[in-house]
Amino acid sequence: MEITAAEALVRCLEEEKVEVIFGYPGGFMIPVYDALYHARIKHVLVRHEQGAVHAADGYARATGKVGVCMSTSGPGATNLVTGIANAYMDSVPLVIFTGQVPTNQVGTDAFQEVDITGITIPITKHNYLVKNAQELPRIIKSAFYIANTGRPGPVLIDLPMDVAQTRIKFEYPQQVNLKGYKPTYRGHPLKIVEAAQLIKQSRRPVIYAGGGIISSGAHEELVKLAETISAPVTNTLMGLSSFPGDHPLFLGMLGLHGTRYANIAVTECDLLIALGARFDIRAASKFDAFAPHAAVIHVDIDPAEIGKNVKVDVPIVGDVKLVLQELLPLLEKTDRSEWLARIKGLKERYPLRYQRGDGLKPQMVIESLYRYTRGEAVIVTDVGQHQMWVAQYYHFKRPRSLISSGGLGTMGFGLPAAVGAQLGVPDKQVILITGDGSFQMTIQELATLKEQELPVKIIMLNNFQLGMVRQIQHYYCEGRYMAVDFKFHPDFITLAKAYGIKGYTVRTEEEVEEIIPRALSEPGPVLVNCLVNPGENVLPMVPTGRRIDETF
Repeated sequence: MEITAAEALVRCLEEEKVEVIFGYPGGFMIPVYDALYHARIKHVLVRHEQGAVHAADGYARATGKVGVCMSTSGPGATNLVTGIANAYMDSVPLVIFTGQVPTNQVGTDAFQEVDITGITIPITKHNYLVKNAQELPRIIKSAFYIANTGRPGPVLIDLPMDVAQTRIKFEYPQQVNLKGYKPTYRGHPLKIVEAAQLIKQSRRPVIYAGGGIISSGAHEELVKLAETISAPVTNTLMGLSSFPGDHPLFLGMLGLHGTRYANIAVTECDLLIALGARFDIRAASKFDAFAPHAAVIHVDIDPAEIGKNVKVDVPIVGDVKLVLQELLPLLEKTDRSEWLARIKGLKERYPLRYQRGDGLKPQMVIESLYRYTRGEAVIVTDVGQHQMWVAQYYHFKRPRSLISSGGLGTMGFGLPAAVGAQLGVPDKQVILITGDGSFQMTIQELATLKEQELPVKIIMLNNFQLGMVRQIQHYYCEGRYMAVDFKFHPDFITLAKAYGIKGYTVRTEEEVEEIIPRALSEPGPVLVNCLVNPGENVLPMVPTGRRIDETF
């Protein structure tokens, strides 16, 4: 029996066991939405297409599954671009469907036509413009395979309306064989042996763990490696939650706003074991002075990342979980008490600190939230000072419990990502920590949050300004503050009430201790508007162009 390509699309999603789609309909996606009417898939109507892709992103990060979103052509498709780039930079598996004008109108500047495949070439792992309806099932199977294998990432499928309406004989392929796309999963055996030898010879090793640990599910192997070789572990922002935040070997995040002891440890180490991390500028700062005394072992599934920014002595291309499973039997329990004593001394000498008093301090809010949740919540953040305070003061216990925009640094990511995360892990407490700047960028998704009756708790650190930009101007522009102060703010509590969401305002430490536990116990969504000290800066901070151990 023949069905339309639009109906085939839905059947393909059911074959891939897709549970939820985030989307916003439009004229050229009507055939697909009509086919969804009888589907066994939940569709979440967002209030802006950017919200759809961020929600799919949050869902994917929280669950480890492929996130799915869709929009119509033209402006609907271009509204997805920021979210696609965000997922690409952070290696998040998404499959994105966009509507397109009929094939005979492609290239004619038709109403609501854009070349979305051309626009997204640099920010997708792959994309497709479907011209032959019969090929759609194969394309969808390939898209899910590409998105979730090797280094994960977004794949876009652009579907012209006439192709969607074409009737085809449906058959979903069981296997994928893509010529030229063969990710390497097993590390080279000789390189693994070489890495083991370097580790045995090392006196001051540091493990530098990134988001690849989470993508590959290698958190247990990471802990075993650290405990076996007595090596401290530092995380990139994307790697946070891959190693228990309360573990004695944990150094916290390194880099621009990392802990000073993590930055000094990396600078002093004689071996750096980089696992699923890409030596980003925010982590390494000055590449030629990063870990200057260390030999470098780099394990990554993407060969393009190895040696790109930092010289590597032992390169291992492969899935970090599989590589560690091969490496661990070659290692023996090692006593590095002298090195660990040095690390302990650094922690005692350079703890994270801030001055209490002078208004409500944002760091105190994060510390209190950690205490009340015991590190068990799924924390979603936007981008800015609040994001860095979360990285510093919230100690994650389990993988996939931090969802944050790292590579692109997308303000407005948080609220829709929290919607997606809560739908993905309905049994877990999801908390959005945001700033007043980021929150207003996608604030319309409060409607989606309420419509879905999701119990997301929103903790807003409200300083009436773009705090991180103000901080940069403080240090680099001699305090010439330009376009950072909000001269007008809405009444966020009244605004939340307009969306049917309960809200509280917090001004003091005493109110934090009273209201946050109350908000966390509420059954539905809650907004907590924390009026924090506007002059607070994120410290430590590495000045531009300096080594990571040279901090304010």
